[in-house]
Amino acid sequence: MTNEEYGRLVGKLSNPSPMGKDLTWAFLVGGGISALGQALLNGYQRLGMEKDEASTAVSVTLIFLAVLFTGLGWFDKLAKHAGAGTLVPITGFANAVAAPALEFRSEGLVTGVGARLFAIAGPVLVYGISASVVYGLILVLFGA
Repeated sequence: MTNEEYGRLVGKLSNPSPMGKDLTWAFLVGGGISALGQALLNGYQRLGMEKDEASTAVSVTLIFLAVLFTGLGWFDKLAKHAGAGTLVPITGFANAVAAPALEFRSEGLVTGVGARLFAIAGPVLVYGISASVVYGLILVLFGA
């Protein structure tokens, strides 16, 4: 079977995606997560934190909530409807780290959780760190 034949077969057998509904869910959930982050930032600042401290507290809170929801099985249910809306960077990354760890916990702390913890997130970390080094070198070499 050629690639073109396979593509036609998949197109014929798969259900069409309701793009309007998917886009709406992604927009509403992603916007909701972002609005929650802004509300947390405002709340932490009202408690007397400086903006940089409040920003850190928001990041920690959103990571905690994403990992908690992953552990309770709620994140996957939300992601099923919201799709890319749950990939707001910090919550999606927290889920990507927590989900494999939970999946392999029956294999033990070292060979299960420890080995699989960064299965998905590892390449993201490597790319992010490498990119930041390259950008830093460019900034140093060419000045700001």
